[in-house]
Amino acid sequence: MSDTAPAATRTDPFAPATLGPITIRNRFVKAATFEGMAKRNQVSDALVDFHRAVSVGGVGMTTLAYCAVSVDGQGAPNEIVVDDDAVPGLRRFTDAIHETGASVSMQLGHAGPVGAGAGHGGLSPSKVFAPTSFKFTRPATEDDLQRVIGDFADAAGRAVQAGFDCIELHFGHGYLPSSFMSPKLNRRDDRWGGSLENRARLSREIAKVVRDRVADRVAVIAKLNMADGVPGGLWLDQSVPIARLLEADGALDALELTGGSSFQNPMYLFRGDAPIAEMAVAFPKAMRLGFKLTAKRFMPSYPFEEAYFLPFARQFRAALDMPLILLGGINRIDTVRRALAEGFDFVSMGRALLREPDLLRRWQKGEVGESLCVHCNKCMPSIYRGTHCVLVDPAQRPGHNLAKA
Repeated sequence: MSDTAPAATRTDPFAPATLGPITIRNRFVKAATFEGMAKRNQVSDALVDFHRAVSVGGVGMTTLAYCAVSVDGQGAPNEIVVDDDAVPGLRRFTDAIHETGASVSMQLGHAGPVGAGAGHGGLSPSKVFAPTSFKFTRPATEDDLQRVIGDFADAAGRAVQAGFDCIELHFGHGYLPSSFMSPKLNRRDDRWGGSLENRARLSREIAKVVRDRVADRVAVIAKLNMADGVPGGLWLDQSVPIARLLEADGALDALELTGGSSFQNPMYLFRGDAPIAEMAVAFPKAMRLGFKLTAKRFMPSYPFEEAYFLPFARQFRAALDMPLILLGGINRIDTVRRALAEGFDFVSMGRALLREPDLLRRWQKGEVGESLCVHCNKCMPSIYRGTHCVLVDPAQRPGHNLAKA
């Protein structure tokens, strides 16, 4: 159910708030923005420092972005694979964040078709062409899906062992669970395809086994696509009913509402300028020309608007009782207060905190100026060499020489 705190506290973004079985020091969540700082699939010092920066800067909970539940679940280089070998480094990570007073979440996912570009086969509901790799994906078998479901449960158990407060299941952006929900990508006629209930089955099964594995020891949330941003893809008329199914199952403590597809239309999530030239450089030389020729269709630009997902998210707020986390271009403290007043329980911020890790401290002191982020999106291609804002002096970037607090 939604937060039952008194109204005055509920609309104060800096007051403590509950998320399932945990209490977070405020209502700000650092969104999972892939860091590209894991070395040999393990936690690095740079990764710890990157998250300590926003934690020292005042965020209530920071999210360790995209951790693969299995080797074949990777979607990009320098990702953490949540196996037994990763647990000691993950414990070091959570200890470092907890020292700052912040809570810490792990985003768990299986890249599915997005993984085709990372050389991991690109598991998907149906055989489709992957524009990022110029290859076809591999349709998942029943055995594949049962293994993946088990991999999510095992990874969640390791997250608890490593001291995380929250687990965020990645059900968006064209990754495996999201691709199964998509009527465009899922052309199956078995129990995993066809009807809305069948297409939602994989996400629901994952949420249930993760909840069974972790019980009430940590919060469990999911990042859910409201819309894929492509013709024939998932849209509100189906994503809202899927959210109702997830709510009825009772396995999740909140939904974080998102959109777009790393597989088909990444700019639908980011909005603002499309950094095509910068992205091309990140590709192997043999693929750069092909990327440039197809990029305008794959990465169309969308005008940036403050809180651009809010109109869609309101449809979910009207349909659901469970806590909701608002995401998407939040740059102003008055936008945060408005979202809380409208019934959203937390706000999730990414690029604004990448530009200014201490933005929340500034707001807490009474300043009302918006984030310095200009939405150039040149941070997107930086994920392959350590995610950063290109407007920040390299010597001042989190993960490089951050002074320990």
